[in-house]
Amino acid sequence: MRFVLLSLFLVAAGFSSAQVKPGAQTHITPRQIAAALGKASQPAAQKELHDQVMKLFGRQNLTQGRAAAKIETTTVAWAIIDPKPARVVQQDGTLIGEMTALTDDGLQVLVTEMPNFSEIGYRVESEGMPHLAGTVHVEHFEYTADSQPQKDVPQGRLEKFEWSTSEVFPDTVRDVTVYLPAGFQAGEETCLMVWQDGSRHVDPNGSMRVSVVFDNLIHKKEMPRTVGVFIDPGRMKKQKPGEKAANRGFEYDSLGDAYARFLLEEILPEVGKRYQTKFRPQPEAWAIAGGSSGGICSFTVAWEKPDKFRKVLSWVGSFVDLRGGDVYPSLIRAGERKPIRIYLLDGENDLDNKFGNWPIANKQMAAALKYKDYDFRIDWTKCFHGSKGMAPNLPEALRWLWRDVK
Repeated sequence: MRFVLLSLFLVAAGFSSAQVKPGAQTHITPRQIAAALGKASQPAAQKELHDQVMKLFGRQNLTQGRAAAKIETTTVAWAIIDPKPARVVQQDGTLIGEMTALTDDGLQVLVTEMPNFSEIGYRVESEGMPHLAGTVHVEHFEYTADSQPQKDVPQGRLEKFEWSTSEVFPDTVRDVTVYLPAGFQAGEETCLMVWQDGSRHVDPNGSMRVSVVFDNLIHKKEMPRTVGVFIDPGRMKKQKPGEKAANRGFEYDSLGDAYARFLLEEILPEVGKRYQTKFRPQPEAWAIAGGSSGGICSFTVAWEKPDKFRKVLSWVGSFVDLRGGDVYPSLIRAGERKPIRIYLLDGENDLDNKFGNWPIANKQMAAALKYKDYDFRIDWTKCFHGSKGMAPNLPEALRWLWRDVK
């Protein structure tokens, strides 16, 4: 019943019935709020808009002044409960906009377009008194068709298990998701691609959508048939599922062969046993991927074990001094050239803090790889730290990475 009411409300606000399909998320979005503000003139429509905004931001967050801004592409929405007229200003006091009261209980909203690839510090205030402050990163990229499900493309299947008996990283537990390409047969010989921070990257409804991209590229024979092993970082056993993994930094940012051994001695044999996978023996058929600390982790695995992993995909890689990873450009320049192929992606809005400058660090990696004549590529964007910049570039990155393997 609630979905029916919301559907009728959004259609009345100017959205077609195709845009409000059953099974879709039922929270109103910032753009829908903007459209509804100009059309909710009747009391029933005003009440529905009020309730949907309350649901989106959360009543408790609103009453406690913890309702952070919501972003949809380049549209930003703020909300507050205050009986006095409120407005949103930038940190320097520049007005972003006056808020609009929805009903007489003090719920107010502001929805406005902001420049893409902008970082905006804001505060919500009434009568000069601040009630809420924060920062929004406006960052929007368009996906290509290769990141969208296609009707004529068969889907691989996802299997999941928990790993809690690690000897390399004792007292940790983690989820592992395995992508098996469409029509996979037990014992079939395939390529392998390991992903750090795996669960969120393989999610077909997430930002990276790796499983969808795999389906499309494998179907078009633009990458080989590949089993994906998507590994979450280790959380301590006393942690609850969903909590930030306490062992992530140690596992991902540390130099040395520990994570490579973890893969080769524990996870990959377990995947083989559970799903009867058989990976092609050539190291050119083994790839590894990750972002941020997962990016440097992926490079470290290939650096330590080029006889196993020959392909690296890294975005916003943390080649900075978190656990000594800033030494890699020097190690690359001074050492023997290793037979690995490296794809890097970063952006001008990436991090700059006490551990280093991520854009400069990735440029130093690229310069060192070029100096030693590595097979590498770096794509430069306007992305902030995260996966939004990598997601729409993933199909092209995978085509480039796998171009020598059929």
